[in-house]
Amino acid sequence: SKPGCTERFELFVVGRELANSFSELTDPVDQRERFEVQAAKKAAGDDEAHDVDEDFLSALEQGMPPTGGLGIGIDRLIMLLTDAPSIRDVIAFPQMKPEA
Repeated sequence: SKPGCTERFELFVVGRELANSFSELTDPVDQRERFEVQAAKKAAGDDEAHDVDEDFLSALEQGMPPTGGLGIGIDRLIMLLTDAPSIRDVIAFPQMKPEA
């Protein structure tokens, strides 16, 4: 691992992106600082900011092993299964489709 970098990869199947994956920040001191910045933004009225997550920080401080995330979109999986050329062909939200 390189300080300041997130490890990330994308899963491609039959030439189409199916998922994104990434490593998580596991330094409890760094994470606490980031949470405190978020909490200050929330106190200042930012509706999208979050509070400090003490349970998560406790897990990090006790030695939670390195973690990561994998996001597989159901829309992309349906594209693969139906051989759809575009995500617009399978998207579940009609308001996101262009008007005909």
